[in-house]
Amino acid sequence: MTGVALVTGASRGIGRAVALKLASDGFAVVVNYASNSAKADEVVAQIRGAGGKAIAVQADVGDQDAVSAMFEVVTEQLGPITVLVNNAGITDDGLLLRMSVDQWDRVITTNLRSVYLCTKAALRSMIRAKAGRVINISSVSGVSGNAGQANYAASKAGVIGFTKSTAKEVGSRGITVNAVAPGFISTDMTDALGDEVTGAAAAQISLGRLGSPEEVASVVGYLASDGASYITGQTIVVDGGLAL
Repeated sequence: MTGVALVTGASRGIGRAVALKLASDGFAVVVNYASNSAKADEVVAQIRGAGGKAIAVQADVGDQDAVSAMFEVVTEQLGPITVLVNNAGITDDGLLLRMSVDQWDRVITTNLRSVYLCTKAALRSMIRAKAGRVINISSVSGVSGNAGQANYAASKAGVIGFTKSTAKEVGSRGITVNAVAPGFISTDMTDALGDEVTGAAAAQISLGRLGSPEEVASVVGYLASDGASYITGQTIVVDGGLAL
C-alpha cells in the first residue's frame, strides 16, 4: 500500500521516526505538529533530501476546527489520506488526589479526543476508497496502568477501546484499525528524566534497555503495509517485556 500518510505529533520522538519510516516505504507524508515548526520542517527536509515527498501542517489535533482545516489542506495539496497514524500525545502526571480537572482534561483532549477527531475525518475518504489504515499509538500504561498517570493511562486505555470498536465498524469497508502500545522508549521526554531514573526503568525491562523510536516505527510501518492486510482490532505491545 502507498499513498498519503498523516502522522500527528510528528516533529519529534516516535512520530518523527514513524514519518521517516513511512516516507522510506514510499508514502507522501504529512508531518503534523502543534507548535514546533522548526522541528517539523527538519523532518520534512530530511524526507525530501532522501527523495521523498512531505509537507508540514500545524494543527491542534484536539480542536475540531483545526482538524477540519488540516484535512482540507492535505487533500488539496496531496490528496486523500491513505494511512492515519494518531501519535500526538502529552503527559501531565500527578497522584489522583492532587490531579486538577485541567490536568485531566488536557491529557484526555490531546491523547484521546484527537484520535476520535482525526479518525472520523480520515474515514470519510477511506470509506469511499474501500481501503485504508488507521494506526493508533497507545501505551503500555494503557494496558497495565501506572501510578501517578491516571489521566494518561485512561487516555491510552481509551485509545485501545476506540481501536477495537472502530475496527468492527469499518472492517467491511476494507479498512484496518490497529494500535501500537510502546513501553519505555528513548525520546526527549525520557532523556529529561536523567540517568538514574532511566537506569531504574531499564532494570524492570526483560531486555534490559529502553526501546528506540525506530523500533516502534518499524511496527507501524508493518501495519501500514500490504503484509498486514488481515490484521485489525489488535494492540501490539512494543515494550521489551516491561509488562510481562
